[in-house]
Amino acid sequence: QVQLVESGGGLVQPGGSLRLSCAASGSIFSIYFMGWYRQAPGKQRELVAAITDRDGPNYANSVKGRFTISRDNAKNTVYLQMNSVRPEDTALYCCAVNYEGSFYWGQGTQVTVSS
Repeated sequence: QVQLVESGGGLVQPGGSLRLSCAASGSIFSIYFMGWYRQAPGKQRELVAAITDRDGPNYANSVKGRFTISRDNAKNTVYLQMNSVRPEDTALYCCAVNYEGSFYWGQGTQVTVSS
């Protein structure tokens, strides 16, 4: 069993920055896939960024050049650095991991971009 806890969300002005963190705990040896998803009110959930333990990061077109995903395998933690945020980035951001063939989800952290 894997537990995920996100942190770092909040209210930020357009053009500002936020850094989200997601720490995985449990009897974990190695996590293959770590990713960030978001869901805005009335919209479908979408993959924002993902990273595996072998491949480079992948990003949604809407965040390329602004967001950066990274991971610290020693801490079983994945980060999402969000720069130049826009009002359309407002959403509930959830991290997810694929561990031994099963997907695990965090509760999410709210990001609101508003002046």
